Amino acid sequence: MGKIIAIANQKGGVGKTTTSVNLAASLGVLEKKVLLIDADPQANATSGLGIDVESVEIGTYQILEHSHTPRETIVKCSAPNLDVIPAHIDLVAIEIELVDKENREYMLKKALAEIKEEYDYIIIDCAPSLGLLTLNALTAADSVVIPIQCEYFALEGLGKLLNTIKSIQKIHNPDLDIEGLLLTMYDSRLRLSNQVVEEVQKHFNDMVFETVIQRNVKLSEAPSFGESIINYDATSKGAVNYINLAQEIIKKNSK
Repeated sequence: MGKIIAIANQKGGVGKTTTSVNLAASLGVLEKKVLLIDADPQANATSGLGIDVESVEIGTYQILEHSHTPRETIVKCSAPNLDVIPAHIDLVAIEIELVDKENREYMLKKALAEIKEEYDYIIIDCAPSLGLLTLNALTAADSVVIPIQCEYFALEGLGKLLNTIKSIQKIHNPDLDIEGLLLTMYDSRLRLSNQVVEEVQKHFNDMVFETVIQRNVKLSEAPSFGESIINYDATSKGAVNYINLAQEIIKKNSK
């Protein structure tokens, strides 16, 4: 069973890349075979796993334009059971280049078809926009995880994203599910954080993951060392949170 999960939210700074990298690493530690695809031109998921972005010659860009197969672009990384398809700043150009292509929304789906069954989970780190890159990721995905920051403007833009998901379900991918809403950057000492958690849980009930990702200094430090939180500090609060999230996803998908 290969399940493709996109991590998406058009708002920046909500913890998409942190979630992509650490969820992928946690699933790997729990003995699942995982592929992480960096579909963000900022390439933070690539550098966050210790891959030198400047040295990336083939990656997500090439599989979207179908000049290379996914197998040719896969990079092994130090995290157990985790492979990566890296990104480079040249991914910025793909939005313009795909505009005139026929079936442009299906480029990623088509490319991943040949390797989907080789992995238990394929995680896609999406760009902070609702452009063609994110559209490709959501068309290729079986489900989407939406990280929501526990801050004042948390729900702003969520309606727009949910409408986009609805139109993708209608037009491009009727099988796309919402895996869950993930509350991130939670600080139990702040009244605002607690209010956001209450609001989201009240409005979305079962769609919200039980696991909440707490604010954690180690989580912020890990990418600068090119490591997931699991490698960097397995005993930290952040590592425990992401292992719990991975277990929740595994349990949900084994039903």
